[in-house]
Amino acid sequence: MKTDDVLTVDCLKKYFIIPQGTVKAVNGISFFVKRGETFGIVGESGSGKSTVAYVLSGIYRATEGNIIYKGKYDINKNFKKRSSKLKRDIQIVFQNPGSSLNPSKRIKEILENPLKCHNIGKKKNDREEKIVEVLEMVGLSTGYMYKYPWMIGGGEKQLVAIARALILDPSLILLDEPTSSLDVSVQAKVINCLIQIQKKFNLTYIFITHDLSLMRNVASRIAIMYLGKICEVAQSSEFFDNPLHPYTRMLISSVMVVSEEEEKLKPKDITSIGEIPSPINVPLGCGFYSRCPKIIEICKREDPSFVEIKKGHIVRCHLFKK
Repeated sequence: MKTDDVLTVDCLKKYFIIPQGTVKAVNGISFFVKRGETFGIVGESGSGKSTVAYVLSGIYRATEGNIIYKGKYDINKNFKKRSSKLKRDIQIVFQNPGSSLNPSKRIKEILENPLKCHNIGKKKNDREEKIVEVLEMVGLSTGYMYKYPWMIGGGEKQLVAIARALILDPSLILLDEPTSSLDVSVQAKVINCLIQIQKKFNLTYIFITHDLSLMRNVASRIAIMYLGKICEVAQSSEFFDNPLHPYTRMLISSVMVVSEEEEKLKPKDITSIGEIPSPINVPLGCGFYSRCPKIIEICKREDPSFVEIKKGHIVRCHLFKK
C-alpha cells in the first residue's frame, strides 16, 4: 500500500442471484488509484464497469474482496457503519442526469439537500453561498437555482449533477459514463469542466466509459474490463502506443478517426467480432476466447494470470508468459 493511494481494491467480486442463476457482474478485480489522478475503466455494456462504481460508492455491498480507502478504512467490512465523512468523501455522478435529478425539485433544493443531510451550513444563507459557489464552479449562473431540471438541457443537467457531487467537498468522484447521453459539443464542455475542477482541487476521479478514445486525453491510467474481469492496465499513452491484449486491440481498432494518420495507428490484425457472453454462464478458461482471433488451446481450459510486461503495464492473456 503506497501512501499516495486513495483507493486500493483487492479481489473485488459482486454477484447477483437471479432465478436463471448467478450473475458474476464483477469477478475478482484488483487495482489502485493514486491521489489526484484520473483512473479510467473501459469496457462494453455487460462488462461490469458500472457495477464497480456502485460497489465503491456504497450502493451495492461487495460479495467478496477488500476496498481500502486512504490506506486504512475497509469500505466493504464497514459497509453498514460507513462514517458520515466517508459518505461525503466519495461521491458519484450518474450516466443519465435526467433520471438522477428529481424533476419536481428546483436545482436549489437538489443542491441543498446533501448539505442538510450532513448538517453543513447551520444557516440558510450559508447553504445558499455554497450553492452559488458550486454552480459558478461548473459554469452555471446563480439563476439556475430557481429552475427545475426539466427546464434545462442535458449538458446543463449533468453540470448540476457534478455540482451536487462537489458540494460536499469530496476527495474521490466516481464518474459513471457522465457524457454518454450528451451531444459531442456538450461532451467537450462537461469534460473541460471536470478537468479544470480536478486541477484546482486536486480531486481524484474514477472515470467509467465504453469510449476508449475519450480516455486518451482524460485518463492518467486505463483498465480494460471484460466479462467482470480486468484484462489489461497501463498508462494512457502506453495503451494507444502498445496495446497488448487482443480485446484492447479490438477496442482500439473500432475507434472512430478523422484522419488517415490516425487510421494508420489502429491495429490491423484484429477486428471487432461477436458479442460479450452472458455473465450468468461464464465460459471456462479465458472469457474472451470465443471472440479472439489469437486463440490457442490453453485459452479454453485455463483462465490466464496477470503478467507485468513493463513497469505499470500488466496484461492477463496466455499469449504473454511470466
